[in-house]
Amino acid sequence: LAPMLVKKHSPNHAAEHATRLLRRVGLAEKFNAMPEQLSGGQQQRVAIARALAMEPAVLLCDEITSALDPELVGEVLRVVEALAEEGMTLMMVTHEMSFARKVADRVIFMHQGRVHEIGPPAELFSAPRTPELKQFLSSLHD
Repeated sequence: LAPMLVKKHSPNHAAEHATRLLRRVGLAEKFNAMPEQLSGGQQQRVAIARALAMEPAVLLCDEITSALDPELVGEVLRVVEALAEEGMTLMMVTHEMSFARKVADRVIFMHQGRVHEIGPPAELFSAPRTPELKQFLSSLHD
């Protein structure tokens, strides 16, 4: 609906574009499915496709895996990783540290609403400078 209202695409163009985006996130066969017919991971991938339909310069993702069952997290992260590999700029809030380390160009560590460290993942994860990040990383290994 948004591509037709905001971008003035025809219904046919919008449907074709939606099909391409659903294929991109691995859900082409779910074009006519209703939300209650989809798993949580599928719903999240449809949400990513809907966001991409607006052709954003940056995709903002806020804890996109937090409400998912553990077995569904991987399917969503694979889609986001593929987007990053294709050159999509992503700004993510996540607790998926192994994913952030693997995919991010830059990590911002926040604690209690404040930025404590900013830098490349290899640097932040291997040589944290602040006590807050050191504590957070040590809690991941306990």
